[in-house]
Order: sequence, then structure tokens, then C-alpha cells
Amino acid sequence: MYQNLFVDWPPALFANTVEYLRLRACIYKEDRRMCRVGEPVNILLSLPMERNTMTVQSKQKIVDKPLSLFAGIDVGSSELVLLIRKSGTSYKSQKFANTAADRARLVHKLVKMPGIIVCLEATGIYHFDLSVSLHDAGVALMVVNPKASHNFAKVLMKNSKTDDIDADTLAQYAERMDFVPWVRPSDEKIAIRGFSRRINALTRQKAAAKNQLHALIASKETPKEVLHDVKLGISQMEKRIEKLSQGALILVEKHPELKRVLNLLLGIKGIAETSAIALMGELLLLPSGLSQKQWVKFAGLDPRAFDSGKSVHKQARLSKGGNSHIRSALYMPALSAKTHDPHVKAYFQHLVDNNKKPLQALCAVMRKLLHAIHGMLKHDKPFDNSRFYALPA
Repeated sequence: MYQNLFVDWPPALFANTVEYLRLRACIYKEDRRMCRVGEPVNILLSLPMERNTMTVQSKQKIVDKPLSLFAGIDVGSSELVLLIRKSGTSYKSQKFANTAADRARLVHKLVKMPGIIVCLEATGIYHFDLSVSLHDAGVALMVVNPKASHNFAKVLMKNSKTDDIDADTLAQYAERMDFVPWVRPSDEKIAIRGFSRRINALTRQKAAAKNQLHALIASKETPKEVLHDVKLGISQMEKRIEKLSQGALILVEKHPELKRVLNLLLGIKGIAETSAIALMGELLLLPSGLSQKQWVKFAGLDPRAFDSGKSVHKQARLSKGGNSHIRSALYMPALSAKTHDPHVKAYFQHLVDNNKKPLQALCAVMRKLLHAIHGMLKHDKPFDNSRFYALPA
């Protein structure tokens, strides 16, 4: 009743993925005898290449696999598209509004499906509340980099792009790839990020207003009322930045872990309270256990090489593929440190003397500062500038 048949395995789409068995209706020929998959066989065909074998029952279901549930959610600013994939089959998508009430309804629906794995993209701020709700409800959740899901869709040869197709791609990503659970940040870390990003936005607005004021002063025809209004706006933004900074410091004082990190960061020349809050708002939300190289990649400060064959040798550039807020938070501290810290200044000058452009050298200082911060927080040790760069004798 049972028989051993040869099975062709499809090539693995990625490393470390599990592919389903597929019984291909191939025909093997030997001594003018034909053997089709699923038909009685008296003689086991001997083939020169090795093949995987499995036991199946004639004219019955090939493999009885347990039901597996995966869901992909395409997140938009106003709409959530849910697509559920069950035992390799995608079902019709469902749409929810990206509001608190509909997010709760979506979470309640997924909670009723035990064992389901949900996958969604990191889309700015719009995915965050949904991720927190799913995590708090106990749903297995993975949040992927949009670049990873985009390239995964290319591998699947997707010719079109719609919200439904994107949700299906995310469901297949959860089905094929290794599950990496999303780690929920603590409430105080989420709050400190909110403070830091708002302070950063107001600082940019203040810089733009100062540039406008400089241009308006250059013209004698500018009315005094206009100048007064621009100056008033700058003054108000400075007060708002100060108020938010005080609120962030009050929050830090309430949590010993945040206070420890703040004190370590303030020990670096070039980092004051505002820069420390900006760095804490981004670095504390990174997954725990990452190496310093992974921090650099998250910040987009890793070089991207482009070489091919003997003729294509492009200059390496920063990937800028990570969190731009980390790069922004590191820029001014690096600029200040290379001016006021002798060891950082010597390192900067060493790179310039080796034919690096000043901006390239500054980016290298940013990267090395990030390395130093990683080691400080990991080992709970203050900044040692002598280890940053040894001064020449």
C-alpha cells in the first residue's frame, strides 16, 4: 500500500528557511519502462544522483501537515490591510482603519487565532501603536525592515504593487523566514524618544527661522513688524525647547537606568544635556545584545562598497540606510569633540593628513564615538579619550 518514491526538492529561497516537500510529476525512463509518480511501481529505479525519499500513500493526500497560520499587515497612515495565510494558501484581505478602535478590533481578531505569526513593516510612527497592542496581547509579532520586504518581493517576482499584494508578501515572509520577535521598549524609553524627536524638530524650525531673520535684516525694505514677528517666533521656540528639555530631565530623574545612561553620556566632551537626550531617545530603543558593528549599521554609518569585475570600482560611501535620527544626534557632538577634546582632534587631523576630506573625517569621528558609547553603556564605564586615539609622542 505504501511505496518509496523519489522527490525533487525545490531550491531554498533563502538560507535557514524551511521549504515544503513538493512531489513533482516527473517521468523516469529505464529499459523502455515508464514510471509516473502516484502509479504502482514494481522495480525501484536506480538513478546516478542522490535524491531525497519520502513515504506516501497512493491516490491519497501526499503530506498531512499541521495547520500553520501567518498574517501580513500592510500599514498606512489611515488604513491597515490584513491578509491571513493558512497552510500555504492566502485568503482574502481585510481592511481596518488605523485608529485606536479599529486597531483594538484587529488585535481581538488575531488573538482568537492561537499560534499565528504576524509580520508588518516598520513604517515610521504609523506602525508603532499597532505593534505595542499586538505585543501586549501576546501575539507573536515580527517587525521587518522595509528594505528587506521590498527585496523579498523582488525574489518572489512580484510584478505589481498594491496594499493587498504587500500584505501577502509580508505573510509569505513570516512563513518562509526565521521568526525574530519584536521587543517592546519600556514606556519611559518611548517617552524619552518622544521628547528627543520633538526637541529636534523645534531646533530645526528655530534654525530655519534664524536664517529667515538673517535674510530679512539684509534688506532695508523689510517692515519692522515683520522683523519683530520673526524674532518673537524664535524666542517662543527657545522657550518651548527649554520646557521640553526640563520635562525630559524630570523623566530621567525618576528612572535610575536612564539617569545612569545620562551621566555616562555627559562625561564625553561635546555632549551636553540636549545632545544626550537626543542620543538616549534613539539608542535606548535599539534591540539589546547588538554588537557595536550592528549599532553602526543601524545608524547608517557603515561604508557601502561597489566593485564588480575589473572595470567597476566605485568609491565607497556611507550607506545611510539606518536611523537618520542617530546620525543627526551624533553630528554636533562629533563636531564639538573634534574641537575641544585633544584625542578626538588628533584623530580627526590624522585622517585629514591621510587625504581624507574633512566631512569624511567627521563621519569617522561620529562612527568611533558610537563605538565608544556602545562600550560605555555595555560595561558601565566612563569615557576614556586616551582609548579613542593615542596622541603621538
